[in-house]
Amino acid sequence: MTHIPALSTSVTGSGPGLLLAHGAGGSIEGNYAPIIPALAAAHTVVAPDYPGSGATPRVPGGLTVDVLADAIVAEADRAGLETFTLIGYSLGTLVSVRAATRHPERVRGLVLTAGLARPDNRLRASLDLWQKLLADGDLKAFARFVALSGFGEDFYNAVPEDQVAPFLDQIAVNVPAGAAEQAGAVGLADTTADLPGISVPTLVIATTQDTLVSPANSRYLADNIPGAEYAEIASGHIPMAERPEEWQKLITDFLERKGL
Repeated sequence: MTHIPALSTSVTGSGPGLLLAHGAGGSIEGNYAPIIPALAAAHTVVAPDYPGSGATPRVPGGLTVDVLADAIVAEADRAGLETFTLIGYSLGTLVSVRAATRHPERVRGLVLTAGLARPDNRLRASLDLWQKLLADGDLKAFARFVALSGFGEDFYNAVPEDQVAPFLDQIAVNVPAGAAEQAGAVGLADTTADLPGISVPTLVIATTQDTLVSPANSRYLADNIPGAEYAEIASGHIPMAERPEEWQKLITDFLERKGL
């Protein structure tokens, strides 16, 4: 098993526990910064960065969702959380479902955004391209790939023409060191057998303009997790950039409604 060091983790707020699981090629700052203040208003928010993201050092070898699931639960332990709701985004949905399966006594609820149970053919092709560009060190091309696959058409086309180059440069600068290993964890993952055993309140949020992880994957999650609620955001794969307030409201309303 890959050795995972203690993850760099922030703890914010007080109240019932929320444990955040970010996406591949992302970080807590990149994926959750716009909504952490609202989440922390009534919760203790434990926010770990995977290896190679934020201040967590990269680890040699590959990553798996099992290792990541156990690693983030260990961070909940360090923060003193006995139970928590998992808020997972993209790769973080795989990690969250696996954490709920491996540690069912700890998990009170799930919120799964832009997620999947296993990669489909289109995502596998994207992951292959993702890893090749990173292996080649071509961050400029990787930034263009992220812009094309990550953002919705309306959002990306609304960037003023003279701001496109700086926009792409900013993406390139912020690619975390562990992006390739994190993408590898997505490629290896399959949580389809976990879904029928999920028994906690679950909200699945689909990103309907998503061309990286098709919204069909979110519908599959909602259809196969017993009692799951389903909602949609008209955005690409990156709702925290495109529609952060709408995303935040879906999450906080669900937490309040379910008493999580």
